[in-house]
Amino acid sequence: MIKFRLLAAALMAAAACLGQAQAAAPDHAAFKVGVVARRFVPPEPYDWRGDANHALTAIVWYPAAPDAKEQQQTIGAPGDPLFEGGRVAHDAALSPTPAKFPLIVMSHGTGGTASSLTWLGTALASAGYVVAAVNHPGNNAIDGYTPQGFSLWWLRARDLSAVISGMLGDPTFGPRLDPQRIGAAGFSLGGYTTVALVGGITSLLHFRAFCKSPAADAMCAAPPEFVDLRAKAEALQKSDPEYRAALADDGRSYRDPRVRAVFAIAPSLVPAFTPESLAGIDIPMAIVASAGDTVVPPGSGARFLAAHVKHAELTIIPGTANHYVFTATCTAGGRKELPALCADRAGVDRDAIHAETAHLAKAFFVRTLH
Repeated sequence: MIKFRLLAAALMAAAACLGQAQAAAPDHAAFKVGVVARRFVPPEPYDWRGDANHALTAIVWYPAAPDAKEQQQTIGAPGDPLFEGGRVAHDAALSPTPAKFPLIVMSHGTGGTASSLTWLGTALASAGYVVAAVNHPGNNAIDGYTPQGFSLWWLRARDLSAVISGMLGDPTFGPRLDPQRIGAAGFSLGGYTTVALVGGITSLLHFRAFCKSPAADAMCAAPPEFVDLRAKAEALQKSDPEYRAALADDGRSYRDPRVRAVFAIAPSLVPAFTPESLAGIDIPMAIVASAGDTVVPPGSGARFLAAHVKHAELTIIPGTANHYVFTATCTAGGRKELPALCADRAGVDRDAIHAETAHLAKAFFVRTLH
């Protein structure tokens, strides 16, 4: 757990700077990139999954005015950063043109934060999208971990819907957003979240059956951020009737009809979805994964999802890159302190994979939201 406490400390520092890091600025960017923080409070009752904040914190990257002053950033303690950053302008004015922008909501992986995907958020913002990434309650490294946040996966889709509503009602961004051009992107459990957002229905029975079958893989293990999750969840289930009720509500649909396209990166927990619900998804979906992923193997993740969603586009990046290649690029200090997240295999170029994935995302959203 020491490694993940270090990660939490680094990302807490990043959040204080309004989520300022990215991997590498795209070439020939059409827009400079601004960044701000937002805090959304959806109407109660809301299942906060044991999180005491009772608010959704988010990072928003957006096309900035031409005179914005971008600065190179890093994530981590001053003088000892763990992650590389990119060029962003804090609190910059929104670009005066075009009149309306598409909106992308973004979901981080298990135990991560919004800033872990800043490489993608800033790339999309430079291409003309407003991107809002949320920290999911009980499941982010800044606010802390709870059994509810790590086991009530489907409720993360509600967070994205609440962020959409918050952004459309925001006095700065709302008037400049096109409600007919809204997409979603996510990594790992965030990829699962985007699928739930557009109609994928979870069945814990399906997932448990998968984990008892010969096909069971690494997705069935407790996440490294919460190694005693199973014991704590079982204890909570015995003592907390609200948690028991929430677990029993796994089969509910969280489809948000405002979302018109989904870009899922290394989506996890795909065997938890009912096949018939995946077959009913009727919006464009692009799926990207690494052939070398052993944390969320593409066979039971990306390939299974693509096989069950009509007209889904699947890209498997060849080579040996593992799961966390899709998180922020690490400094030398990060590679030393956080090898599980930062130590890429020989020959893997994390920045190149970020650039390729960002290119695929931009091309996909151009086709589907314009």
